[in-house]
Amino acid sequence: MGGVEHSPAITRALTEVGPRLKRLRTQRAVTLAALSEATGISTSTLSRLESGGRRPSLELLLPIAQAHQVPLDELVGAPEVGDPRIRLTPQRVNGATVLPLTRQPGPLQTFKMVLPATRSTPEPCTHEGYEWLYVLSGRLRLILADHDLVLDAGEAAEFDTRLPHWFGTTGDGPVELLSLFGRQGERIHVRAKPRPRDKPGK
Repeated sequence: MGGVEHSPAITRALTEVGPRLKRLRTQRAVTLAALSEATGISTSTLSRLESGGRRPSLELLLPIAQAHQVPLDELVGAPEVGDPRIRLTPQRVNGATVLPLTRQPGPLQTFKMVLPATRSTPEPCTHEGYEWLYVLSGRLRLILADHDLVLDAGEAAEFDTRLPHWFGTTGDGPVELLSLFGRQGERIHVRAKPRPRDKPGK
């Protein structure tokens, strides 16, 4: 049966175990004989581990780590796990703060947007695509064809962007929202019903 194939990072870490073991032992002025007595591992095995002639295993490394009183990671030098944090760079677009949440290019893009209170003058436009909006805070005014809606926090709307549309604030304060935009247009599905009290100025 063939051996287990390792990634380049793991293979590199394994080949560095031997030199790391020898460096740690010599820095502490410990002889092979003394380490053998402390671990119960023969001096020949320890020597081959340090020279790379013996493949490191958990059964060998654990007693050595205990003898040196160091974490096992210090002997193995395990590859670092990638940083899971996403570092995003806000952009200014037409006075709004736009934070791209999608890290890879693709047909669907996600954004977090903060619209200033001053973005309250409708400027309807049309373009290819399909958009989904979710209001996080504030009151979002959405003009879509013949609809003039106001969405409160927790409400959402989705629509074909080939229809004349515009969204901004009611002028009372900023709005924070999530936007998902896809290139392919689809049938409109508005999740908020027009309400008389939603008309600006009433």
